[in-house]
Amino acid sequence: MYQLNRRWRFLGELTSASQTLPGFDDSAFPEIRLPHSVVPGLGWKGWQGDTWSKKWVYRRTVERPADTSGMRVFLDFQGAQASATVTVDGTPLPEHLGGYLPFSHEVTELLEPGKKSLVAVTLDGPMKRADGTWPAVPPDGAQAGPAAIDWLAPSGIHRQVSLRAVPQMFISDVWASPADVLDAGRRRVDVACEIDAAVTPSQPVRLVARLWDGNTKIAEDSASVAAGTTNVDLSLTGLSGTRLWSVDNPKLYDLYVLLYVGDTAVHRFRRRVGLREARFETDGFYLNGEKQRIFGLNRHEIYPYTGLAMPPRVQRRDAEMLRRDLNCTMVRCSHYPQSEAFLDACDELGLLVWQELPGWQYLGGTVWQDRAVGMVKDMIRRDRSRPSVVLWGVRINESVNSPLHLRCENAAKELDPTRQTTGAMNLDSAAEVSGFAHDVFSYNDYQDVGGEVKLKEPSRLAYPSARKPYLISESVGQFPKYTNPVMRTHTMAVQHKQAWHHAQAHDQAIGKQSCCGMIAWAAFDYPSGRPNAVDKMKWPGIADVFRVPKPGASIYEAQISPEKRPVIAPAFYWPFLPPPPVNGVPQPDPRTDAMICSNCDTLEIYLDGELKGTVTPDSTRFPNLPFPPSFADLTFPAGTAPELRIDGFVGGTKVVSRTFSGDKTGDRLEVSLDDTTLSGNGFDATRAVFRVVDEHGNFRAYTAGDVTLELSGPGVLIGQTPFALDANGGVGAVWIRTMPASSGTIRLTAKLAGYPDASATITVAYAAPEVA
Repeated sequence: MYQLNRRWRFLGELTSASQTLPGFDDSAFPEIRLPHSVVPGLGWKGWQGDTWSKKWVYRRTVERPADTSGMRVFLDFQGAQASATVTVDGTPLPEHLGGYLPFSHEVTELLEPGKKSLVAVTLDGPMKRADGTWPAVPPDGAQAGPAAIDWLAPSGIHRQVSLRAVPQMFISDVWASPADVLDAGRRRVDVACEIDAAVTPSQPVRLVARLWDGNTKIAEDSASVAAGTTNVDLSLTGLSGTRLWSVDNPKLYDLYVLLYVGDTAVHRFRRRVGLREARFETDGFYLNGEKQRIFGLNRHEIYPYTGLAMPPRVQRRDAEMLRRDLNCTMVRCSHYPQSEAFLDACDELGLLVWQELPGWQYLGGTVWQDRAVGMVKDMIRRDRSRPSVVLWGVRINESVNSPLHLRCENAAKELDPTRQTTGAMNLDSAAEVSGFAHDVFSYNDYQDVGGEVKLKEPSRLAYPSARKPYLISESVGQFPKYTNPVMRTHTMAVQHKQAWHHAQAHDQAIGKQSCCGMIAWAAFDYPSGRPNAVDKMKWPGIADVFRVPKPGASIYEAQISPEKRPVIAPAFYWPFLPPPPVNGVPQPDPRTDAMICSNCDTLEIYLDGELKGTVTPDSTRFPNLPFPPSFADLTFPAGTAPELRIDGFVGGTKVVSRTFSGDKTGDRLEVSLDDTTLSGNGFDATRAVFRVVDEHGNFRAYTAGDVTLELSGPGVLIGQTPFALDANGGVGAVWIRTMPASSGTIRLTAKLAGYPDASATITVAYAAPEVA
């Protein structure tokens, strides 16, 4: 495998067919690295979909490596938005339609040894046609174009590209499927192998599958391969000593399948395997035979400044945040298949996944629907060996009943009968519900009563809960829906209420014995062209678009055993100020019932060192949450700003304490990094968050002023400088990407008037240059 992530030339908008031909002089165009977005200077909000609804051109020379003589060669793309046509030295290859799944082209005959060949990629952004229609490619196709979809996805080669060399006969796919895992004596891994052969070998051919735990081989099976055979099934048994994969102990094993011609292993294929059984039943979700509540969030893969184009390390960080920081057990990949790097992290961290085909409400015609079915097949082939994936989303999100859904269902069952299927509904009429064709009934429940969450009963959906498992696929979000986005710039009262609503929703979902749990809307804010967006952004996230948690995240942060990590997470910023009057009318003061999320059994509250009160978890209002929030009276006289200290006790022992300063004289500007070591490969990157904090390191909300950023060393700043802090309630972020084949130290310095400069450093380790 030879990575092709640098030395591309980006020509911008296609203006002539000659731009894809070898004779075109591209030396004046910028050299870029993948992943890449076609929109230069893309900000963090205010995106306009028509800026990428064009045709775009990338070019790169590729030289076939000398050690690939006699081998077959493929160009592999992990993802290019939204449709891609690849040419090699002017020879066009079949167009790939859709931006969220990988595709490959065999280029064996097109790449001559010792010769540099031109690979050109033309992307359709998508572009409106002369007849006024949009390309029939899910999720696109509606007359309104990008604005018809709930999210904005800028065009670009947004995932990695590589050159793959394989022998004339090779293993093209392996599906590792654990079976009978709950019976240690019968536990096994069924291995379905696909073989692609351009020649018929003159010697015997066999496949050998071996399962490894580190350096220890624990199982092996083999089979002879008859001439002309394309599918071979193996089975790895004797696995009684293996450990099961779970959310708390995500044990992974390495499966290697080797293709032997005679006595020589000519090809090796690797999969990671997790042994687990996941079943949604009418009384709940069971993992490895044990009932477990689904506690999760929906995730969009879209980032500020780059859209979909973030490297693997950054994608992985989202999974780490969801599982480790927010204690989610499940993520819904809304509303498209997401990156392999993110899913790799889910496998490793124990984060369950609902993987979903691209789409949002709109259903196109026959051609569009054929392509949707094809995307379901490609999605399942890519991800069906993953232990984290427990649900296939085979219904276009929030769409009306259609024969398409049964076609997608049948395609899923044919390719993977071991997993259950679902699709998110937002219609509850008897006709729509009775036409639901999938295994798990999932519903986007945004019902509120008097401005408070009131989840529907399955029976109110005209759907007897005993018929199918029931899962809440969205809730809370912009609550009440479409009227009150929770922006960081909103008052603390509004942001405080977001945490309350998420706690209400999860508590009610847990309390419904027939409900498998809830995946709330949403993890992160995201760009949208919908009419109810503000500044072309949707703001339902419990974290903002920069992945910085809002107070709404506090209830998630607290849902972990204090033995693992004691938590005190107030659902407000300090000092907690009352809301301003509305049209001169005073508003209720939420400080009298201030929400403090914690997993401690007792909290002592101090203002300026004086005990204000002792509070315990409110299991009356939240009887079902494992760790209900506590509530305290945190009013204080106007014109003062006391120090708040919260001490947390478990079993009478103080296990955690947090102090929040009301005095701003000790505030400082802070820069924090997700990673302090990066690879100097030219595309590795990490996030840098900048904000003002108090003397104890707590976020000081609503700080205004422009932060100016300066970068030195072998790195590139991805983001905006200066950054107006007040545009996002006092906090912002950028990403820092390394330079190709680089090493050394990157230093980021942040400047804000009235505060000492803040800085952070990253060590860059040299990475060997690419072969191709």
